[in-house]
Amino acid sequence: MKVVVIIPAAGLGTRMAPVPAGDQAGKAPPSKQFTELGGTPILIHTLRKFAGVMAVGEIWIALRQNQIEGFRSRLRSQAKDVLKKKVNFVPGGEHRQQSVHNALKAISATPFDVVLVHDAVRPLVTVEIIEEVIAAAEKYDAAIAGLPAVDTVKQVERTANGALIKATIPRASVVMAQTPQGFRYGVLKKAFDEAEADGFLGTDEASLVERSGHEVAVVMGSPRNIKITAPSDMELAEFYLKTARRH
Repeated sequence: MKVVVIIPAAGLGTRMAPVPAGDQAGKAPPSKQFTELGGTPILIHTLRKFAGVMAVGEIWIALRQNQIEGFRSRLRSQAKDVLKKKVNFVPGGEHRQQSVHNALKAISATPFDVVLVHDAVRPLVTVEIIEEVIAAAEKYDAAIAGLPAVDTVKQVERTANGALIKATIPRASVVMAQTPQGFRYGVLKKAFDEAEADGFLGTDEASLVERSGHEVAVVMGSPRNIKITAPSDMELAEFYLKTARRH
C-alpha cells in the first residue's frame, strides 16, 4: 500500500493580498498560497509537513498551468527537502473538486492505496494528525480530521430581512471539518466519477464520499490546524509558527 497526497492549489483566493497600486495597478495580486509566512510561501510550509511523513510516497500539486514551471523552479531553489519525495504537478481546474479530480485521473494507484487531500493554505497541520488520518483511512476506507464544535450551532433560514433561527443543533452531533481527508483510492475515485457524471459540486472530498454511500470516520484535528483565508488568519499563523520554533 502506498500513500499519495493531493494538494489543490489552483485557487485565485486573493483576500490575503492588498489591491495593487501605482505601477502594479491592474495586475492580479498573488494567490494566497504564495503569500509568505515567516519568509516562506504558505504552500511550501504545507508541502514540508507531508514531505516529513515517512508513509507518504508521492505528492501531487494542482496549480494553474502558467504557475507550474515557476513553482517547480522555486522548489528546486528553496525547498529541496520537499523534492526528497516524488513530486508531480497537474493542471488545476476552476474549482477545487476539478483540481482534485484531475490529480486522481493522473495518479497510478491500486484501489487499496490511500489518497490524502489537504488544503494548500493549511500549513500548520502536524505529523501526528497526518499519520492518524492515514491509519483511520486504512481501517475505515475514509476518514477526515475534525474538531468538535465549541460554539452553539443554529440552523437558520435566509429571508429578505435577514437570517431567522429555525433550530438549535446539539453540539455533540457537530464536527468542524479540517484536512487532511484520507480515503482508499478506489472509494475516492468512484465518488468523484459519480459526482462528475451527475454534475454535483460538493464542499469537500468527504461530502462526495458520503454522497456515494460510504461512511467517513473522524479523527481529532487541532485548533492550530487553521486554514489561512484572511489577514487575521495570517497573524494567528505567524504566532503559532513562532511558538513552534521555540520548542
